Amino acid sequence: MRKRLTKYIFVTGGVMSSLGKGLASASIGALLEARGIKISLQKLDPYINVDPGTMNPYQHGEVYVTDDGAETDLDLGHYERFTDAVISQANNITTGTVYNEVISSERRGDYLGETVQVIPHITDEIIKRIYAIEQQEDKPDVSIVEVGGTVGDIESLPFLESIRQIRSQLGRENAIFIHLTYVPYLSAAGELKTKPTQHSVKDLLQIGIQPDILLCRTDRFLSNDLKKKIALFCNLNVESVITAKDVDIIYEVPIIFHKEGLDDIILETLKIWTKEPDFSKWENVVAKTRRLKHEVSIGVVGKYIEHKDAYKSLHEALGHASIDNNVKLTIKYIDSEDLEKESPKKLLASCDGILVPGGFGDRGFEGKISAIGYARENNIPFFGICLGLQMAVIEYARNVCDIPDAATIESKKKSKNYVIDLMPEQKKLDTKGATMRLGQYPCEIKKSSKVFQSYKKAKISERHRHRYEVNPDYHDVLSSGGMIFSGMSPDGTLVETIEIKKHKWFVACQFHPEFKSKPFRAHPLFRDFIKASSKKA
Repeated sequence: MRKRLTKYIFVTGGVMSSLGKGLASASIGALLEARGIKISLQKLDPYINVDPGTMNPYQHGEVYVTDDGAETDLDLGHYERFTDAVISQANNITTGTVYNEVISSERRGDYLGETVQVIPHITDEIIKRIYAIEQQEDKPDVSIVEVGGTVGDIESLPFLESIRQIRSQLGRENAIFIHLTYVPYLSAAGELKTKPTQHSVKDLLQIGIQPDILLCRTDRFLSNDLKKKIALFCNLNVESVITAKDVDIIYEVPIIFHKEGLDDIILETLKIWTKEPDFSKWENVVAKTRRLKHEVSIGVVGKYIEHKDAYKSLHEALGHASIDNNVKLTIKYIDSEDLEKESPKKLLASCDGILVPGGFGDRGFEGKISAIGYARENNIPFFGICLGLQMAVIEYARNVCDIPDAATIESKKKSKNYVIDLMPEQKKLDTKGATMRLGQYPCEIKKSSKVFQSYKKAKISERHRHRYEVNPDYHDVLSSGGMIFSGMSPDGTLVETIEIKKHKWFVACQFHPEFKSKPFRAHPLFRDFIKASSKKA
């Protein structure tokens, strides 16, 4: 057996979905980094889609994009915001990718003579992909692997069997199980109930997994007596029962876990010796957030507003920028279709700044254009992202450059002037999955621009996720009409950022800057947007 240097932490969830496994996994990563440990994080997603790229945001939430162009689960956004781990395609494993590889291997004849089965072929492929993290150039000391879904779901069983086998291969000192569960408070009885946790652990035991640590999601701290009860019925030491208390600031989670002794018990179990932890940056973020007083209201005009996870990274990036500017953030989500029925003044008058995020499909297009026009005409700070840039170009073309039928080819509206068109390489495609312009691309910034003032450098790289671009045939007419193409691709063909000179702050970008924002390092464009929005004219 080859020598293994990487140790593993497997995070599972029970009782019900949406308990916060991703946030818990990211916080564990933050705990270990605070002690000087190099970590990596992986997400095992049980859905059969190869990736979430074509999934409806109402079903899946945000699609998070990595530097290498992987379309992944939003939990990977938590991983990057909470840690310094470099996230890539290898950090998100789906049932779809696993089965696709196994079936392709079978078709090539790799299994000639064998009956292809879940065990060992599917589980072996999963294990291979988990171990592949060790082959990365920057090999981690500890890999934190989150298993998506809830224990008891049939879809997760191959992943759970795979991590059971890994634990058997490596032993407890090299692989541990952390189980996130739920301890509800029953107000009628006036007490916390442990039975859901007991049943959840029982489900794990039935498939051969004994958790080493329990994270008990609850709205109050567990008493020592209650921890003893849980420990007794779940075959654990009382020190291994950790309160995962609800918080109003998510960046407090690592601090609470530390106070509960989670990092100590992890290191003791894995036999790792480290320096004393430094949580100052987390403590500072939480302290600054609690001190925010002056308010700024940002109107986010989109079409997935009923499901906030559809804009998760955006929401967090706005929060990071508000902390940086020492202002208390209020986000007002406005359905873009409502702006097709109501005047923008009625719905947006209370907003200090207006943001139009990315999206796909023409539902709500005209409402977004209306919001942008309102921001432009009334000197209200405006920030457009991806589709937001495209809508800003259409609005400007119609109302400033005298092209009343300006449109995007993505819409059903017939026009002689598609100022937004499919990128040339996109026109030849007949598939949808992973075919957009994805991942990190360079951009050159004009030094006289607001964008340059934000970045303080002329060359940047940002993450993209789009098929449509500003039509090159209209570059000259838009420029002569006063629109500034402040950021371009190095070859000068693709518009990456736009702005308007005689405006308080009117900036849009084709890329997604929200994917690179961190709580202690706000993205410069979000920082300056909030700064402009918080200043009264």
